Amino acid sequence: MRVLIVEDEVKLAKAIERRLVAESFDVDICHDGKDGLWRAIQGSYDVMILDIMLPSMNGYRVCAEMRARDKWTPILMLTAKDGEYDEAEGLETGADDYLIKPFSFIILLARLRALARRSGTVRPPTLRVGDLELDTSSQVCRRSGDQIDLTPRERSLLEFLMRNDGDVLTKHTLVDHVWGMDFDGDTNVVEVYIGYLRKKIDQPFSSPLIHTVRGLGYRLAQ
Repeated sequence: MRVLIVEDEVKLAKAIERRLVAESFDVDICHDGKDGLWRAIQGSYDVMILDIMLPSMNGYRVCAEMRARDKWTPILMLTAKDGEYDEAEGLETGADDYLIKPFSFIILLARLRALARRSGTVRPPTLRVGDLELDTSSQVCRRSGDQIDLTPRERSLLEFLMRNDGDVLTKHTLVDHVWGMDFDGDTNVVEVYIGYLRKKIDQPFSSPLIHTVRGLGYRLAQ
């Protein structure tokens, strides 16, 4: 699951990121309202954690602008402001849930997962392409019934390929969705990780699932 955190308290944002990464989430962080809006519109996220008190543009305005542009990523508002009018304003501008600081990480995690389940896009817990299966809840991958051990990055890359099975995905698309929009390394990292995946899910089996489309990118298909 991909999460965008828009929070100007740097230590809090990093603490949330560490806990979410430990739960196998892919996380992007920014600390400014305008930057958060740009990322939310240009990127692709399963859920967004949005603070209200932000530099340049507050969370209410970010939320309202996203909805005005038909960007319906589920939004969990995080704030130190405690009051029913603040909560009402957040919900009225298009937020999906509201959590007051300080909060329990267990509650935050449960609410994020609930928002992802309730979002308009149905996301099946188990992805299948041919005899390859990936359980996104348990993070277990199998092919022809054999369990395959994957690193978190390999699993994220495979999940994105499986969610877009049959589609040709460019290196830049894969970098943005798997490594994040802040990644400033070489896009050839995609080739390296595609190689890792092929060794695990293709080479031990009779038919390859990962295909290179020369000059364009990669696709996963039977």
